[in-house]
Order: sequence, then structure tokens, then C-alpha cells
Amino acid sequence: GAPNVSTATAVREQHGHDESMHPCAPPDAVVWPQSVGQVQELAALCYRCHVPMVPFGTGTGLEGGVNAVQGGVCFDLSRMDTIAELSLEDFSVTVEPGVTRKALNSHLRGTGLWFPVGTVGI
Repeated sequence: GAPNVSTATAVREQHGHDESMHPCAPPDAVVWPQSVGQVQELAALCYRCHVPMVPFGTGTGLEGGVNAVQGGVCFDLSRMDTIAELSLEDFSVTVEPGVTRKALNSHLRGTGLWFPVGTVGI
């Protein structure tokens, strides 16, 4: 529905570039899935219709990976921001893709752990 999908030019342009030098290449639509099931349904629909899928986190990448050079649907994953599980014993955390480093570090405050910039494996 309307709060979870947009074809507005401003929204598409916001999702058509990151911090790279590449020019804006907006998607045809932006969707905000809120569960794994919704991502699966949207991905299956895009696959069946041969529509490119472009994942979008915070738009801070430096590679142009969010540029929809062939159009398509941008999956903005920012609303999938649940921290599901934290294991202090083995230093692991299970998060949804919309969890930012800042939010994770806020959650970790008081545990003696932190998630630094540049760490892989989240």
C-alpha cells in the first residue's frame, strides 16, 4: 500500500544514488518491506516479471551499488531494523538488514562490546 511503496520523483531520486561520484540513476519504484516474507514475495514478483531489484540501506556506499542503471524496484530495507539476538559469549549478533551501526552500538552500550566501522560479517 501507499505507505510502503512510492513512485514519487523525489523519493526515486533519493534512492537512485549514494555517496559515489556516479550520477543519479533512479529506480522505477521504491518499496519498504518490513519482513523477510515481504522481501521474498517482492523478489519472486520481480523475478517473474524480469524486473531488476536494487537493495538500499542508508545510501552511504561509495561504489554506486544503489544506482538503478536499468530501472527496477528499489528495496529500502531501513524499516527492517530489529536486533533479534545477541550472544555475549561468542560475540555474535543477529540483526535485520536495516540495523545501522549506530543503532547496534546503542544496543550494545553497557555490554563492553562495540561494532567498529569497517568490520565485516554483519
